[in-house]
Amino acid sequence: MKPPVGSYVVDTRTERVGIVMGHEGPYVQLRPYGGGKEWDADPGSVRSATQAERLRAATAYANARSRGRSLEAGDVT
Repeated sequence: MKPPVGSYVVDTRTERVGIVMGHEGPYVQLRPYGGGKEWDADPGSVRSATQAERLRAATAYANARSRGRSLEAGDVT
């Protein structure tokens, strides 16, 4: 799957929701919802995120932010 830039996908190897930032070589570059460090995913291991998955990622980000924490730092699972 080669998802368009800006789309929300799930990396099925890690079960993380990410936003497609680009395509580099054979990989899809993803960034966590709310920002953070990008990671490379195998195009065969990504699928479109459901509305529920997008909402869960947005809620986790909002909750972490309200507590002064960062999802990237591993403060919230």
